[in-house]
Amino acid sequence: MCFMTKCPYVPPHAFNLDFPHLMLRYRAAELKAGRTSAIQRELVKTDRNGKLGGAVAPLANWAVDSKNKLTRPVMEKIAGIDREAALPKFHGKTFAMRARREAPEVNAKAPGFGRKAVIYATCFVNYNNPQIGIAARAVLAKNGVETEVVYPACCGMPQLERGDIEAVASAARKVAGELKSWIERGYDVVTLVPSCALMLKFEWPLILPDDKNVKLLARATYDCSEYIVDIAKKVGLAEGLTALPGGITLHIACHARAQNMGQKAAEMLRLLPGTTTTVIERCSGHGGSWGVEKGNFATALKIGRPVAKQAAKNAAQFLASECPLAGMHIAQGIERLEGAVGKVPDPHHPIELFARAYGIVTA
Repeated sequence: MCFMTKCPYVPPHAFNLDFPHLMLRYRAAELKAGRTSAIQRELVKTDRNGKLGGAVAPLANWAVDSKNKLTRPVMEKIAGIDREAALPKFHGKTFAMRARREAPEVNAKAPGFGRKAVIYATCFVNYNNPQIGIAARAVLAKNGVETEVVYPACCGMPQLERGDIEAVASAARKVAGELKSWIERGYDVVTLVPSCALMLKFEWPLILPDDKNVKLLARATYDCSEYIVDIAKKVGLAEGLTALPGGITLHIACHARAQNMGQKAAEMLRLLPGTTTTVIERCSGHGGSWGVEKGNFATALKIGRPVAKQAAKNAAQFLASECPLAGMHIAQGIERLEGAVGKVPDPHHPIELFARAYGIVTA
């Protein structure tokens, strides 16, 4: 998303260049010509990889640990993943599994009572960080929102990055088709990761402009922070929020910026009493799967160094990013700063901090 601040030929320039989709057309052409590697095509199959990794989670997490000097050099050689890049962990119990077994009690006294939302789990939250989903569901229940968790398939963002438009269209039809009945029953759709919200709101309608289910879903979709702010503005939030001492450094994810909805995560965290939230709005350098590849990781850290420096300078108690992968990357960047001292705060999704402010324990 660096085009939003770096490219001179985007609006209001007369060329009106849609740089991201220009790059997408290039990658689609490369894929069609057979000039993408088989390994890259396999790495973006997040649902398959998540299920396999979750089935052997302890072993998989041992293998992907960047401190593992046995497996990571092998992964670098075979898969092209830089041995030093932090990778997400796997969970045997996915968010969707946990949601079927446990449902938080809905607060009937909350101003927002009566709302209904279906949470689109996203591949990252489902397989790699269920705690984000648990926190979101608990915060919504606290605010009177009845929730269900649905995960038909990945949104296809990893495939979109590689130019596989057919795979993205297939995912769009599947997910939109399954969510249609929920929307017709009065449920809003809440996504937990901004890249997925961007797909549902904007990318899918561009790829399938005549698909009625896709159009319906785009109109019904909210980013997680956007939804909490919407409740706060329209009816007010449930009581019980407390301060988070030490403050928060918040990174605004590029895919949240691209949704043209404003800094909703910042708006949400500023609802916390007595808590200072400092915003960083620039590229973390991660760039999806690109940022962990051998040959790109060092560049990704360099691009993200200004963000890491600002976060380190802020020295807040909490570090947050709407994009979990960006949060991990920023934390790695802080660790590598010259003269870095002290413990680097664990990165959180903003909704996890909001849950903490409500006294909700999700671990």
